Amino acid sequence: MSRTRPSSRARLINAALELFTSQGVTETTTRQIAELAQVNEVTLFRQFGNKQGLLLAVIEDSAVFTHLGESLTEQLKQTKNLTEALKQYANDRIQALENIPGLLRSVVGEAGRYTIENRRALGRGVTIANRDVARYLATVIEREQLDPCLPPEKLASLLNGMLFGYLVIEVTSECHQLWDDRQDFLNSLVKLCLHGAVVQKELTDKTPKEQKSTSHPSEQKVADLPAFLVHSVLEQAKQQGLRDYALAYVLFAAGLSTQEIVALERSHQISNSQQHLLQVTQGVVRQVPVNQWIMGKRYGSYTRNPLSQWLKNRKDRQSAVFINDTEQPMSEVELRAAWQEFTSGLLISEKQPLFIEQARQTWCVEMLMKGIDLEDLSILSGWDTTQLQPYARRAREKAALERALRLDQKF
Repeated sequence: MSRTRPSSRARLINAALELFTSQGVTETTTRQIAELAQVNEVTLFRQFGNKQGLLLAVIEDSAVFTHLGESLTEQLKQTKNLTEALKQYANDRIQALENIPGLLRSVVGEAGRYTIENRRALGRGVTIANRDVARYLATVIEREQLDPCLPPEKLASLLNGMLFGYLVIEVTSECHQLWDDRQDFLNSLVKLCLHGAVVQKELTDKTPKEQKSTSHPSEQKVADLPAFLVHSVLEQAKQQGLRDYALAYVLFAAGLSTQEIVALERSHQISNSQQHLLQVTQGVVRQVPVNQWIMGKRYGSYTRNPLSQWLKNRKDRQSAVFINDTEQPMSEVELRAAWQEFTSGLLISEKQPLFIEQARQTWCVEMLMKGIDLEDLSILSGWDTTQLQPYARRAREKAALERALRLDQKF
């Protein structure tokens, strides 16, 4: 029985891989690839557009990226903990890259001569792989009740970058003595990721009252955001869509934590012409008002605001207030990822990105600036008055500055 001949696409990819490996990407022409694959050069252009499109296909079809999403999903069913998950993923990627050492050397060695199209093709391949890894890590982190110090996308980028760096060193040098063997590298890599990128969730789930600190509460730094940055965050969130706008609104208008927000359900809100309240069921059970005014600007009314508009436009039957793109309740990981997305490009004075915890800190300071006392704020925030002392001091500092400026303008 005769064997089925591979498709023209498969033959072109195999031919390109062979030539890219043997003579480099830059020196390989589309005509050479077509001749080796025994197809017309027009077929190559019709299926891949150009050599850059074919390069991307070679990368995607290699063992490094082929069905990466599916293989990671299968790993989730078999992996028992994050340590095992990271080691398994890292080991699999290294083995896949070791199967194409020639292509790897070519990609690295010719990088300086690549056209912008070649570099973009490589970048797209890496980006696609990174998204699959980020989803995989987010699921494992959520399942293992871990709280990332880095969002899954950044953790995936860091992990993949170190893996690629390892392979570059391995295939281009000898006797480097940077690590004993592959297992030594993998153990060090996983240890770095676990201790530097994620922490046990039970440590971060504690309220400020439960957390221990080596410094006196009054010495703790409050990193509230200035009004212009808060409004910029809300504006960028609005551009992202109704859900993100509602999320940013709740963060700054109600001062809830990420744990409290993901636990919110539609039935947890009371809204009429006189008030808009949220019932907090996670942590300290309480009711919290949703402010119309945020840092001097009004964002709707009690009955018509970013949160009410988001819920009004929902067509699903989920009880959760915030849902993801698959209409499932958002996890904390997804909530933090959304924050990273709609605060992208916004930096504080020290050139640092904005952290989601700063929204709650900003709300606390603003409430004190509006005149609420510590006892009442303690009831609304779920924090004790001792923990709120740094916020009271920060509010007094801001009030003093405002009074000083007003006095200066009189003379």
